[in-house]
Amino acid sequence: MTGPERAIRLIRAGFPEPPARDTAVSNAILRRVSEGLEPETLRLHRPGDIVAFGPKDRLAPGYGRAIREAAELGFGSVQRLAGGRAAVFTDRTIAFSWAVPDLSPRPGIRARFEEVAAIMAGAFRNLGVDARVGEVPGEYCPGEHSVNARGRTKLMGVGQRLLQRAAHVGGVIVVGGTGRVRDVLIPVYRALGLTWDPATTGSLEDEVPGLTWDRALQAVVDAFAARYRLEESKLPAETLDLANSLEAGHAAEA
Repeated sequence: MTGPERAIRLIRAGFPEPPARDTAVSNAILRRVSEGLEPETLRLHRPGDIVAFGPKDRLAPGYGRAIREAAELGFGSVQRLAGGRAAVFTDRTIAFSWAVPDLSPRPGIRARFEEVAAIMAGAFRNLGVDARVGEVPGEYCPGEHSVNARGRTKLMGVGQRLLQRAAHVGGVIVVGGTGRVRDVLIPVYRALGLTWDPATTGSLEDEVPGLTWDRALQAVVDAFAARYRLEESKLPAETLDLANSLEAGHAAEA
């Protein structure tokens, strides 16, 4: 179901400190949506400076060193809710998490990836970016549903996590600060033994000089609002309580 008959709760609240809090909040929302305790929820917020590591990263011999390298550059480390390799969030990125109720979430994996990529690419084009869906050769945290600029630099990455009756589609949009993202990825990926091309790092601001974080956020909100009826709300106390209990499980330690 799409269009105004499908309502999605919009949450703008971010919880950047401590580093694992934001991931725990997304996990709590996903669990409560899966249990039918909360409605479909889209959260868009400004995160803190973190490197989010995936399950494969945690198996790498250099995982501890990667965490230490990130810390030396002022980044906290967390364990990702969704799969994929190490991704970077800063206060010049937009973090998004979309918790979608689905009694059988596995068959819809590709459709959800395609939809969120199309929404984000459309939002970026409305800002004046030559945005395209697809993996850039050599990009960090590669994925076929990444969104790039001109087929050359990565702007957005996305991953999914499934529960019994819901799916989480989440990721990061780099609005600005390309150099800071690249500079932390270089030592972190070296420690993890991953090969990538630093030249694939990009941002919306690189494509649209002077673009503000707020304008980029509004473009994303407008792109979702063109498809669904967004209803702004706050998180219930029960969700935050659950997030507090999940937080330790998302902390990454060297």
